[in-house]
Amino acid sequence: MAQDIIPTLDAARIAARDADALDVLRNVAEGVGFLKVGNAGLSPARMRFVLAAYRAFFDRPEAEKRAVDMARTGANRGWGASGSEQVDPQANPDFKQVFDCGFELAGSDLAVYAPNLWPERPEGFRAVIEAYYRDACAVALGLLRGIAEAIGEDRGYFDDKFDRPMALLRGNYYPPRPDWAGAKDFGIATHTDYGCLTLLATDGVPGLEVRLRGGGWAAVNADSGTFVINFGEMLEMWTDGRVKATPHRVVGGNAERLSVPLFFNPNYETNVAPMGSGRTITAGEHLSKRFAETYTHLQTG
Repeated sequence: MAQDIIPTLDAARIAARDADALDVLRNVAEGVGFLKVGNAGLSPARMRFVLAAYRAFFDRPEAEKRAVDMARTGANRGWGASGSEQVDPQANPDFKQVFDCGFELAGSDLAVYAPNLWPERPEGFRAVIEAYYRDACAVALGLLRGIAEAIGEDRGYFDDKFDRPMALLRGNYYPPRPDWAGAKDFGIATHTDYGCLTLLATDGVPGLEVRLRGGGWAAVNADSGTFVINFGEMLEMWTDGRVKATPHRVVGGNAERLSVPLFFNPNYETNVAPMGSGRTITAGEHLSKRFAETYTHLQTG
């Protein structure tokens, strides 16, 4: 497998509109579609604390996790057992566990704004995760401003489209690759992310692999406090292909692994059709369709 070839940028340089940093950002957006970002205002110690909260939850007895099982709902809020997602219809359902939470909109009957489900234990879990959700969304919006400027749009182009974001925060628990796993079994199979921008924190255990444009796979590794950024198919469509969504996967290895992606997506009614096309494609319709194709408890046939 190829070595880690993903560039790393300082978030402060992006915020300061450093010309060289924006050049790298543009090249990444148009090319490999992945980037690592440090100095984002979320310290390594903070990230270890967040990861420890997720680990404590996933370590709870299954009966407790079943109390917040998203399979009982019509939304993607709460715990998802192994096999609760199938990102690639040609592969088997993914063997990871997840915990999802997102933006709540009172009075809305839209599943993408559904109420969150919180476990009673571990104590303090909700407070830790809600605080991180808020701060991670602010980091993601700052990075989107840099992306907008890098591809030649106004720096504030995205701002008013994310005041009710369909932002989904997830904790992933990847167990060691099971003995029974075969060629169609993955921690998460090959896929592109569905939305705009993904801000990923990991525990430093290797596992994420990115498909290269010329073929083959490259490992992407990052320590706590350094984030992996990638772009989703919604942003590729919205920017008329100026920003690329890149397929990636986690095969699974001998060690367990935790990761925390924030899938940062705009307001439901945002038009994400190619800029200037005159068409209308709402972000909510696109995202709801992709969720229904992925979460096994939302599939009807």
